[in-house]
Amino acid sequence: MATSETDIVILGGGHNGLVCAFQLARAGLKVTVLERRHVVGGAAVTEEFHPGFRNSTASYTVSLLRPEIIREMELARHGLRIVERRMANFLPLPDGQYLAAGAGLTESQVAKFSTRDAERLGAYEDRLEAVAAVLRELMLRAPPNVTEGGWLAALPELLEAGRLGRRLGGLDTTARRDVLDLFTKSAGDWLDGWFESDPIKALLGFDAVVGNYASPYTPGSAYVLLHHVFGEVNGRKGAWGHAIGGMGAITQAMAKACAEAGVEIRLGSPVAEVLSEKGRAAGAVTEAGDIVRAKAVVSNLHPRLLFSKVDPALLPADFSERIGRYASGSATFRMNVALSELPRFTSLPGPGDHHTAGIIIAPSLGYMDRAHAQARLDGWSREPIVEMLIPSTLDDTLAPAGAHVASLFCQHVAPELPDGIAWEDCRETVADLMIDTVDRHAPGFKASVIGRLALGPVDLEQRFGLIGGDIFHGRLTLDQLFSARPVLGHGNYRMPLPGLYLCGSGAHPGGGVTGAPGRNAAMAVLADRKRGRF
Repeated sequence: MATSETDIVILGGGHNGLVCAFQLARAGLKVTVLERRHVVGGAAVTEEFHPGFRNSTASYTVSLLRPEIIREMELARHGLRIVERRMANFLPLPDGQYLAAGAGLTESQVAKFSTRDAERLGAYEDRLEAVAAVLRELMLRAPPNVTEGGWLAALPELLEAGRLGRRLGGLDTTARRDVLDLFTKSAGDWLDGWFESDPIKALLGFDAVVGNYASPYTPGSAYVLLHHVFGEVNGRKGAWGHAIGGMGAITQAMAKACAEAGVEIRLGSPVAEVLSEKGRAAGAVTEAGDIVRAKAVVSNLHPRLLFSKVDPALLPADFSERIGRYASGSATFRMNVALSELPRFTSLPGPGDHHTAGIIIAPSLGYMDRAHAQARLDGWSREPIVEMLIPSTLDDTLAPAGAHVASLFCQHVAPELPDGIAWEDCRETVADLMIDTVDRHAPGFKASVIGRLALGPVDLEQRFGLIGGDIFHGRLTLDQLFSARPVLGHGNYRMPLPGLYLCGSGAHPGGGVTGAPGRNAAMAVLADRKRGRF
């Protein structure tokens, strides 16, 4: 056991923790990061899962990472290279047809199923972008916070609310109505109002259920759809890409930037307790008994995990009660597979750009709705939703020559199975189902699988601290967004224990590999330091 001192101790070396550490170190603070695992990156890591085969173990594709963070941390100089998919998405259909999407391609593809839908596609994209542009601006700003006390304490928040109001006031009436729809309606209702053909609604609606234990007809799911169009790749808005070397290449580049800025990163250092003195956070105690004293503590952990390490006597009872009810749990079953060859799809058998795409197996919104209903009833859907990416088509560092790796992001499965059934007893059965689902569209796929790693919700929780397997650190529902994330009154990254901050995806603007919560939390810490609150 040892005791050390630092200015800031950060709990968790996921991407948001690394972004926060870099910003604070760059401002002249001494920063120590405590990471539980043997590698930094949290859920954004690249690991060997079968001899000779490496892949992004959990998060698996790039778009939402803020370009401001890429520039500030000089991630390109530290080795990060992101390439765009040659085709955005590929949707094979049961009848042997398919829908392909990408620049200069989508409209003509949609016209195969509906000329009316093809004609409406441009207007749909413009309307969605008008809303996304505003919310994209808000990602790197703390939302207005609800405060207690007099007008002096409330004044900064009122000014921020006024700035937000002016920005939203700049939207025309149509866009304001769209904001209301996208925050309250289901994705299914939103898309049914725009289009008539199933394939385009399925392709667009998939974004509404990614990591979201919900039907596309669940109210509020339209926002999850919107959340996934905030991003860009190499300056092209709405695009998705691949980090050469996998998602771990992002966090390894971040770790190099942190090291250059003077950040100390301690691996294999799980945190047991947030240390407190005189009613404020004063450091952290590791499971090995090491003490790191600090002027402030910043947590990259899931909110429920964080507050399991804080003395509840130091927290308001209402806050603790609400954190205990903080909704977390996705329908995610994550697989990495080693392939002897590329899949040959019935609808498009030969090799081509579709192998670089996000390959979505979910032909309609109705299919997705049934998948959700069956998972809630039986524990998993017998006709699951699967998105498959084959990053080795863009990155030859991941697999031996001639072979490939694929990421399978599968839904819907229940975080907790009915009748007390344990996930470890069902994991391989469900993994077989996912492989069979792809094989129905690409005969021979199953035979080409030479190795696999399957992670159910419990595995994701145990390996990455994702409570309920929730990739967003909490559901993206209206009661857990913006000023209410994680709890109303603490949407500004400052937790009720003075000196304790939240920098992970459980804070605004939520999940995805954005880096925004980490950067925003660092700005809150620096503002408090300037005001003499340490």
